[in-house]
Amino acid sequence: MADNKRGRDKQAHDVERRQQEREIATELERADELEPPVEAEELADFEAELEELTFPATGIEVVAAIGDREIESDEGSYSIEDLVPETDKETFDSPAAVRVQVQRPTVAAAMKRVVEASKTLPNTDFSWTQRKAYEKTFQELKTIDADDDDEGIQVISDWIVERIRDKDTLPTSRAVRREAAKFCRANGYQVRNDEWLGI
Repeated sequence: MADNKRGRDKQAHDVERRQQEREIATELERADELEPPVEAEELADFEAELEELTFPATGIEVVAAIGDREIESDEGSYSIEDLVPETDKETFDSPAAVRVQVQRPTVAAAMKRVVEASKTLPNTDFSWTQRKAYEKTFQELKTIDADDDDEGIQVISDWIVERIRDKDTLPTSRAVRREAAKFCRANGYQVRNDEWLGI
């Protein structure tokens, strides 16, 4: 990488993003959230396979190495290539970071679609905070819409991808939350103003 302002800014941004990924991984390990739909022993076996990769690893490298590996969850079977974006902009600092990505398969599959669609945007930085806000919205939809085959997650990920294609820009996290709240209310789910989707 060139030793100029752009190169130094990119390195600083990459370091910050990896630190944030580590913090998220640590949070998820000790959080009092509902059990993820993938069994812990399934994830342990999966992490053992990742040990062969050199980290940090890009999404492309992870998919190339173990993309056909299947993970069983409460909702079915998913391959790693269904859950990890095939892009060099997606970087995983450790096997635990990949584990965080795949332990909630429905959310991971939706985020994969969004991240891969955003690759088509010129000069667009899909910031860490915006990604985490999108993921939080999908997680909230998963909680609200758990019995309806995750229709809300599918609808909102479709909406984001359409906005990327039609407007050549990423919708703001607030716009995504607003659209998710509209979906919930239109389908009879109550969304209070003090909740994440309550815009």
